Amino acid sequence: MHKGRLEAFSDGVLAIIITIMVLEMKVPHSSDLGALQAILPIFGGYVLSFIYVGIYWNNHHHLFQAVKHVNGAVLWANLHLLFWLSLLPFASGWMGENHFAKWPVAVYGLILIMAGAAYYILVRVLLAGHGPESTLAKAIGSDRKGTISLVIYAVGIALAFVHPIIAFAIYSIVAVIWLIPDRRIEKHLAS
Repeated sequence: MHKGRLEAFSDGVLAIIITIMVLEMKVPHSSDLGALQAILPIFGGYVLSFIYVGIYWNNHHHLFQAVKHVNGAVLWANLHLLFWLSLLPFASGWMGENHFAKWPVAVYGLILIMAGAAYYILVRVLLAGHGPESTLAKAIGSDRKGTISLVIYAVGIALAFVHPIIAFAIYSIVAVIWLIPDRRIEKHLAS
């Protein structure tokens, strides 16, 4: 199968996720700047979630530049990833509305770890279909950054029950780690 439809569908779903997240932020009913203070927690969750969706979109785009074809397993693995990402607006809103309480922050982390695991599964399914000598396999390598991220998410989830704000900060650190674009695929495609 050609990969174009999968990419277009994924782009559309990610655009809808971002749209839903921004629509969850309610406009204050007062015109003074102090009214914005009440929505700061919601805005903070939105910013981090927007960054995460952007990171996944960017990495998904780079990943599929090295992909030659897709099959049914890839389609399902991709839907699995999109499922977890589609829960970000809910978790982000719940976390912000409750001022970073422990359960919403833990659930947010759970969604992040599940999205990370789903991305890992997607990569493994793609690698299985392209072989160990493919450009994709050479570009992906060991993927230490992905594995380390899952461990950091797990630490954040555990900390959410002790210090939710520290857990949120840990989730933010993982985002900062991934903000630096992964150039492995670009390097292998250029050579």
